[in-house]
This record gives sequence, structure tokens and C-alpha cells, in this order.
Amino acid sequence: MKKLIIGNWKMNPVSPEEAEKLFKSVAKSLSGVKKTEIVICPPFLYLERLKKFSRKISLGAQDAFWAETGAFTGEVSPVMLYNTGVKYVILGHSERRSPPAGGGETNEIVNKKVKMALAAGLRLILCVGESVRDENHGYFNLVKTQLSECLNGISKTLISKIIIAYEPIWAISTTLDRRDATPADSLEMAIFIRKILFDKFGLEAHKVRVIYGGSVNEKDAEDFLKNGGVDGLLPGRASLDAKKFVEIIKICEALSQ
Repeated sequence: MKKLIIGNWKMNPVSPEEAEKLFKSVAKSLSGVKKTEIVICPPFLYLERLKKFSRKISLGAQDAFWAETGAFTGEVSPVMLYNTGVKYVILGHSERRSPPAGGGETNEIVNKKVKMALAAGLRLILCVGESVRDENHGYFNLVKTQLSECLNGISKTLISKIIIAYEPIWAISTTLDRRDATPADSLEMAIFIRKILFDKFGLEAHKVRVIYGGSVNEKDAEDFLKNGGVDGLLPGRASLDAKKFVEIIKICEALSQ
């Protein structure tokens, strides 16, 4: 399987012109990239505009609702995304789980979204991660619960369409008193995640890619890719700088040779 670099733009940039400029700046720098899969997840309203600019970059959404249609003001369904040409969707991101901005999504809500996204034909990036690393290692149980409840009822025939993104909340740039995660932290959790998936899905679990987020950037990307036990990265802030994002992609590409 190819390594995977996914850029999560979050609620940026503020204009479609800036979004187009950023996207094109990345796209024009990918001529030699063949062994790395690239996904960019911009805000919803830029998806239609950006899809025509590059065949090398797949588009992803930052969220999707759990119903196909209906009286759900402000929501966007996975079917709408698929029909727009979107291939991927991020689900269960910590910023969606945390009230008040994200509304406090529960594992049960994420599970409904996962089922609808898969039914619509999307590939999904399921985010898991703990807010603190306690001395009693309770964070393992938290991530196990997230995986178990968010993937409840999912057939092993669909598991290849799921990517697990490990994002320790304590390492995200917006977290108060954040600290840097290390590749050792990532490796420990990547091994654990794969064990949980194997226990749940058997040998089919080998088809799942596990990637790392948590404020990864162009300075530590190589270390995480080489020593973090992951199949790719999910940069946030670094994906808003074309030069930095392309550097991450090229690091990944060089390691895949």
C-alpha cells in the first residue's frame, strides 16, 4: 500500500481565491511524486472549485452527517460529497468531539457517520486519540473504546476503506499546555491500534492504514514516518503552507523509494 499524506485545512483559508492559490501551489510541485497518495481536505465550499486542478491530489471533506437527506439544517451528507467527486472524509476529529465548537460528538454519533460514509462509497479517516497520558495507562482503554464503538457493526469486507488517524489531543497545537509527541509515542499506539483491529477484524485488519497527526510538520515528518510505526501523516497547520506541505510529501516519497 502507498504511504498517505493528508492535509487538513480546517477552517482556512478565508477566500476561494486563497484556497485555489494554495491548492495549485501544492499541485504544481508534485511532478515526481508517484509512490505517495495525497489528500487535501478543505472547507466544504471549496471542494467543487478545487476538484478540477489536479489528478494527483484526492479531495476529502472534514466531516459528514449520518443521514443521506432530510431536515438537518447546515449539514452535508456523505452522498452529497460523493456526488461532488469527494473520495475521503475525516470523521471523529477531536475538534468535532469537543464542545462547544464541535458539539460534543460521541462515539455513537461517529459510528452512525462511519456507516453512512461507507455506504455512500467514501473512504474514511477515523480519528482517535487521548487527551492525557495518565500514569496508569488508561489512555489505552480510551482509544480501544473509541475504535470499538466507532467501528461497531462494520463488516470486515469494508475495512480496507478505513484509515485510522492517531491524534493525541495533548500534542495538537490548539491544546492548552500542549507538548510534543515523539515517534515512540506514535509507535506504541500504532502497535496497539493494529492489535485492536486484528482482534476485531482478523487478517483483514492488515488492509487498514494507520497514520499520525498531532501537529506533525516538515521538521519531524521523517522521524515519524521512519520510527513512528505509521503509514502516513495528517498535518494540520503545516498543510496551509504549500512549501512545508510539499516538503512533507517529498520526505514521504523519498522514504518510499
